[in-house]
Amino acid sequence: MKLRCAIVDDEPLAIEVMEGFLKKIPNIEVVSTFNNAISVIDFIKNNRVDFLFLDIEMPNLSGIELLKSLQNPPLVIITSANKNYAIEGYELSVVDYLLKPLTFERVIKAINKLSDIIVSTTHDHDKIPDYIFLKENKRMVKVNLDDILFVESMKDYVKVVTRDKTVVTKQNLSDFEKILNPKDFVRVHKSFIIPLSKVDAFSTTMIEIGLFEVPIGRSYKDEALKHLGEISDT
Repeated sequence: MKLRCAIVDDEPLAIEVMEGFLKKIPNIEVVSTFNNAISVIDFIKNNRVDFLFLDIEMPNLSGIELLKSLQNPPLVIITSANKNYAIEGYELSVVDYLLKPLTFERVIKAINKLSDIIVSTTHDHDKIPDYIFLKENKRMVKVNLDDILFVESMKDYVKVVTRDKTVVTKQNLSDFEKILNPKDFVRVHKSFIIPLSKVDAFSTTMIEIGLFEVPIGRSYKDEALKHLGEISDT
């Protein structure tokens, strides 16, 4: 199931740019756009909206005032040319705060963060995106989570090895781990994360995934073997 979002911004060009970005992300559906905060209130009450891209400085009712007025607001990613509202925005539990002018890379990062929150707060797995985008050599590369064989740390980079390709992106392993569903992926070494569903065999020191061997680190051994024991008992 696609995630349904609405865009609220009083600048037509800003809406056009955001719609262009979101058309490139298959699991996102823009259900409506609004040029003021007042108009979106009734729409949210009567329609399913999973999250908003919300501008701050708008006439009559600001984005911050809108958030304060909603009893059960959807998840919100703020888009603003003014960084002065960031603290207040985060106090209202927004997912992310994007400064204009926006870039596709920054929007993707916010969407990945949003996906992580959905994974940790919902049991409706139809809403959970089954892929992520990673930046490699100035390109955003789509990686299907179900295709990942393992993730390896390479200092300031991570190497994501899948069934048909390898993607290297600038990110540390701990931050990358936060993107993944902890029910499906396990850190087994300071330098490795593996998907439990891809394990072909394991011992107390090594995991076999296809032709690859992934070591089990001493400090991760107990937790790793606990998860591996659970899948071997099923």
